[in-house]
Amino acid sequence: MSHTSRPQNDTFLRALLRQPVDYTPVWLMRQAGRYLPEYMETRRRAGSFLALCKNPQLACEVTLQPLARFNLDAAILFSDILTVPDAMGLGLYFSEGEGPKFERPLREEWAIRDLTAPDPNVHLRYVMDAVAEIRRALDNSVPLIGFSGSPWTLACYMIEGGASSDYRTVKTMLYNRPDLLHHILSVTAKAVTDYLNAQIESGAQAVMIFDSWGGVLSHAAYREFSLAYMQSILSNLKRSHGGERVPCIVFTKGGGQWLEAIADIGCDAIGCDWTTDLSDARRRVGDRVALQGNMDPMSLFATPDKVEQEARRVMDSFGDNHSGGFVFNLGHGISQFTPPENVAALVDAVHLHSRRA
Repeated sequence: MSHTSRPQNDTFLRALLRQPVDYTPVWLMRQAGRYLPEYMETRRRAGSFLALCKNPQLACEVTLQPLARFNLDAAILFSDILTVPDAMGLGLYFSEGEGPKFERPLREEWAIRDLTAPDPNVHLRYVMDAVAEIRRALDNSVPLIGFSGSPWTLACYMIEGGASSDYRTVKTMLYNRPDLLHHILSVTAKAVTDYLNAQIESGAQAVMIFDSWGGVLSHAAYREFSLAYMQSILSNLKRSHGGERVPCIVFTKGGGQWLEAIADIGCDAIGCDWTTDLSDARRRVGDRVALQGNMDPMSLFATPDKVEQEARRVMDSFGDNHSGGFVFNLGHGISQFTPPENVAALVDAVHLHSRRA
């Protein structure tokens, strides 16, 4: 198999590049995950979430599970955004029921000054091996998406030492010692750039930057501490590989008020959360970028007919998509409690409704 050939189903890539499509492509954030019993079974075999991430064969297995079940238009690498700070030596671990934690969060000035960007082909080799393995297994059926967390989102975890309800530690640094935070962000931006470029070289056909916590920043701070670093990544990213364009999606959760600014940093598509009105978003960004989103993941707990109704509403709010420019997704990751049959109803509804339209 060559890394250069286009997938048989390239609808997702065409939509991102605003090229004509026959229907609206759909994939779901966290589509490989805990809502699928087969995922839970593989994770049990792996022994832990982190062991699953670090085993290329098992990571490949769980990446493909949702595609065996649903008619999805893209696969996304199974991994975690925190593999990068882990490779930077912060000591990632998962405590039951509490989510990710770091043994050595960045608090001391000397530790911050010592921070260096890891070589992804050495310290994150297992991710590159997983990408290559998944590409082989997909056999050019659908495109593979690679991803990373944004520098700001990674810095939140690296400084807080885990998830946070108020971001007090990282925001204290932002206002008190912006020089230290900028140092962390610039090293992390280099790490993310190298990491995404290595994924592209290993076979990722599109990449996505998850700025999960960008929406907690003030208007001014968002531009300085999140957007500027994503722009620096985009300006150093390989935008084509093996003669094919590699589109990039940027998703700031809670970023609906900054769509114009995000469109200006050079991404191909913007991920929207469910608080954004897609027709308004489309009017604001014009034809500069494609849009991806943005159904509320909680709507998947309604009955299948209500799920289909909501999917149609989201698509109608974007409007005609046959000229490309729209990828259907949720406005955030799928909940672990989601009934799989509702996901099947959603995927079928998107394909059916967009073909009719």
